[in-house]
Amino acid sequence: MNNKELYYKRLLREYDLMRSKSHQEMLNRQKEIYEKIPQIKAIDDELSDSGIKLVRRMMASPQSDTLENFHKHSDELLRTKKMILVENGYEPNYLEQQFHCKLCKDTGFISNEPCSCFKQGLITIAYEQSNLKNILDKENFNSFSLKYYSKNPVGKDSRSPYDNMVKVKQICVDLIEKFDTEKESLLLTGQTGVGKTFLCNCIAKELLDNGFTVLYFTAPQLFKLFEESRFHREDMLDDSKNLLNMLFDADMLIIDDLGTESISTITISDLFNVINSRYLNQTSTLISTNLTYKQLTERYTDRIISRIFGQYTTLKLYGDYIRKLKKYSHS
Repeated sequence: MNNKELYYKRLLREYDLMRSKSHQEMLNRQKEIYEKIPQIKAIDDELSDSGIKLVRRMMASPQSDTLENFHKHSDELLRTKKMILVENGYEPNYLEQQFHCKLCKDTGFISNEPCSCFKQGLITIAYEQSNLKNILDKENFNSFSLKYYSKNPVGKDSRSPYDNMVKVKQICVDLIEKFDTEKESLLLTGQTGVGKTFLCNCIAKELLDNGFTVLYFTAPQLFKLFEESRFHREDMLDDSKNLLNMLFDADMLIIDDLGTESISTITISDLFNVINSRYLNQTSTLISTNLTYKQLTERYTDRIISRIFGQYTTLKLYGDYIRKLKKYSHS
């Protein structure tokens, strides 16, 4: 059994456990309510009894009015049940089974197609061998601080690093809040140590927490994947093949530190294919780089530059070397 099959089996078991747990929690809430509000139990008993009687009547003599009357009576009982729950301080759906994913109801599939939560589950498992999860626990908007950005303008920039970062952060927050309906792509530029990677991680965590699929690569990792797929595909691990396929499907692809990778004509072509395909599919991409516009144009093809600067929102970060500031602030 290959890794992908193991991932599928593991996820399916996890979904089974989730449904079993939520079903048991529903039964526990039901028991609680039956003891506190006997009228609710009476309504549920009547609903069950009505259903049994309907089946018997339909088997004996199918009539459309019998089914219509059943639905009217059931709807009235359900409305009464919810009203009683609310009057007693409970949510109207308190007795319903609660699912982590309302789209697939914790089955992992919608019409035999993997749900977005299932796809993200595969990505998450593939990342378990890395430290990305631990990083996101530390680098997120809750731990994001503006105190390391000076309020004094620097050089030719009319806006101070602090004011600039306030604006940059708001644009990133807006992207997250509108992500369900608008798929925007971003290019984060700036020198080493001004917070680009930290911001990438903040965005990744927020999107993951909101149920979107996120794929994160440093540029060297991504280009290594390109090379493996071109020259050593038969030797690739199944989780790497899985990630390669998801490059085009993930809701957000993050490429961190573009410009730090080793390139070739072939891998540059692969990069354009990913960027262009995601643009055509209207999926979001987030790229960070230390390179200037001039350096990018010297390194990458016109087609890549045209796609990035023509379709991405460019956000320039600047200021002091934050890691050094953090080091001295804790010393």
